[in-house]
Amino acid sequence: MLKRLARVPNAGSWVCSRCLQQLRRQHRSNSSAATATARDSVQPPAPTLYGLSTGRAKEDDETLRKIFDNTTFWADFSHGSRRNNPTGIVGNRYLTHPDGFVDFVTITLQRCNAVVERVERASSIQEYKGMVKELDRLSDLLCRVIDLADFVRGTHPDRRVQNAASKAYAIMFQYMNQLNTTTVLNDQLKKAAAIPEVWDGWSEQEKVVAKILIEDFSRSAIELPEGSRQRFVELSGEIAHVGTEFVERMGPETSYLKFDSTRMRGLEPNMVRALTKWGETKIGTMHHEAQMALRYVEDADVRRDIYMAVRTANKASVDRLEKMLKDRAELAKLSGYETFAHMTLENKMAKSPEAVNQFLGALVEDTKHQVQQELQELLELKKADAQTDNFPGRINAWDKFYYTHKLLSNMDSKTRTPDFLSAYFSVGTVMQGLSRLFDRLYGIRLVARETQPGEVWDDGVRRLDVVSDTDGHIAVLYCDLFSRHGKTPNPAHFTLRCSREISVSEVEEMSKMNHPFSSPVEAATDGMAVAYNKETDSHFQLPTIALICDFSRGTSKRPTLLNFNDVRTLFHEMGHALHSFLGRTSLQNVSGTRCATDFAELPSVLMEHFASCPDVLALYARHWDTDAPLPMAALEQRLAIDTRTQPAETEAQILLAMLDQTYHSSLPLSLDFDSTKVYHDVYNTYGSIPEPGGTAWQGFFGHLFGYGATYYSYLFDRAIAGKIWSDVFQRTGKGQGGSVDRVHGERYKNEVLRWGGGRDGWKCVAGVLGDARLAEGGEAAMKEVGRWGVKEPGV
Repeated sequence: MLKRLARVPNAGSWVCSRCLQQLRRQHRSNSSAATATARDSVQPPAPTLYGLSTGRAKEDDETLRKIFDNTTFWADFSHGSRRNNPTGIVGNRYLTHPDGFVDFVTITLQRCNAVVERVERASSIQEYKGMVKELDRLSDLLCRVIDLADFVRGTHPDRRVQNAASKAYAIMFQYMNQLNTTTVLNDQLKKAAAIPEVWDGWSEQEKVVAKILIEDFSRSAIELPEGSRQRFVELSGEIAHVGTEFVERMGPETSYLKFDSTRMRGLEPNMVRALTKWGETKIGTMHHEAQMALRYVEDADVRRDIYMAVRTANKASVDRLEKMLKDRAELAKLSGYETFAHMTLENKMAKSPEAVNQFLGALVEDTKHQVQQELQELLELKKADAQTDNFPGRINAWDKFYYTHKLLSNMDSKTRTPDFLSAYFSVGTVMQGLSRLFDRLYGIRLVARETQPGEVWDDGVRRLDVVSDTDGHIAVLYCDLFSRHGKTPNPAHFTLRCSREISVSEVEEMSKMNHPFSSPVEAATDGMAVAYNKETDSHFQLPTIALICDFSRGTSKRPTLLNFNDVRTLFHEMGHALHSFLGRTSLQNVSGTRCATDFAELPSVLMEHFASCPDVLALYARHWDTDAPLPMAALEQRLAIDTRTQPAETEAQILLAMLDQTYHSSLPLSLDFDSTKVYHDVYNTYGSIPEPGGTAWQGFFGHLFGYGATYYSYLFDRAIAGKIWSDVFQRTGKGQGGSVDRVHGERYKNEVLRWGGGRDGWKCVAGVLGDARLAEGGEAAMKEVGRWGVKEPGV
């Protein structure tokens, strides 16, 4: 298909599973100045305190912190450009007003049609050699409207702009779907790939993109007979509709439970009073109080009743899930695949459900002993309660949260309150630390850049230019980090525009068109950021990224301070952004995070290891007011508590991944398919704590829609990230600076990051680890990754 999304389908952004877990757990510079920071030497900068080797870099470093932490400085910094003419949202010159979306769509459709016409009439060897670049350009034209419009309609506070963006999105999405069923594009590409002279003349990146596009066309049923193709379209639409309803309308069988208030002992008294009327306490099963009760209420029978209610979805939710699963199974059969999992995994690192199961099985074995140790500790706590009527010899499902909380409370009572640690993690300090880390490892820095009128959707959005010590300005990053009314609480990474090389022919084409820009290059990029590459004598459109978080706003007296989970979240999201910064490929289909789903989380998960590394924390973590360094012993105690229940959390994720694979097998096509029975079979076969009969939690498993057959991906990338951390960045020994060594950074960058999705993930992993056995992937390689286990960052 022409628009490839390396992100959650139908979600509008990449919202990874760690980000969702976090929610559950509670210089002025202009373009010429940015370009001038590129150094003449290609050698890594000489070592200094932070790896910043010039006065300009040190000034930029200080400015970076102040624009986030000092409200007065930010007001002055952001004021200077307000006298300039409007530049348009994220620099897109069409988008200076809501009606600009009409112009943007109109000119884009003209360009798309011109590309389609050239592809249709291609007949010479030379024209076929340019086929992949033409189709990649077509994909880029579609993406730069669809991605940006999707982002704007969900983020911009102005309703008129939202509506205009929604219309633009709908028009381009419909046009894209028409192209994906236009057989001539598929036929021409396959014809080009079948000509030896053409195939041999393509670069490795072009060959990769050609294979991707051919496979995507095939998966969109373009080669099926007309009747089957129509059924495919119907099923696809039905899956999208039912899947969306499943996510948006999931609900419990029982919405509220009532208990005598005397049975609420253990729960916070003020909460009990707020929930109690006439001596009866009302607990909303989908509300915060239900989770609190499972942790605090001493009465085991109350906890059991609440557990059963919060783990039982209503029949309508379960029916919608089963309908979606059956439609997916039929869609796969129609397309010639054994199961939906086989269809989905074909172009992932795993390749097959059998390989995924090898990975999960090995992971179960690696985790089993640790889980049993943890359960034994919980059981000892339960026995100490001396409540003989609550099955004292075993931990029940409704006991887990209660005794886990007791275990952590016992540990927490021996440490200082965690709140004082946040004083060492102001937003500006953490952003400064990220820039210093990137400078040390990869020779790139984050440089504050004042925005132009209309460039950002809220006055609190900061623009950072990403500057390389060898390549100058390489990317643009918009940071929307602070909460405001109507803003999503979900942390997310958005790719607003991918990297792509702009050919000379495109520039020539734009020079012959009427456009409102000062140069053909500006016209080719809609006025957004662009760079010139001397080596290729061509221009590149720069990756443009937005990071969204929901941190509370600071005041004039005190900056926004982050708890350590927030720090990890910011490092995680910056890992996605880093992939986009350094995965600057010449073809947008494989740029940055546009890679296999089970490879996309690797850079972000690896960044979590850096977040808790002493070498990294020493670069930046200082008290916002006194400048005192972070007391590492206190943080280590905090991390010990945070990671104490990691084995059980890992087991929970394994069970979900197993359930996902089972649901996307051939089972849904059985006449007697019962998703509740399957759910209990999986949990009671592989889980360490039996799931009580009567629950139907699968009706709340919303990830089954967006991550169908790929839910294992986060565990998989956690295992790989842990291995890279220990074998590459910690190879010189903990505490010896290896984690911020440029040699290791260059190795990781050259073997993993710079490829985007243009290299098989297994070759990337084999290259960075120096293990040729992994290069071809397969079931043995998947099993090996499972044996590595999953290690929580900071352990």
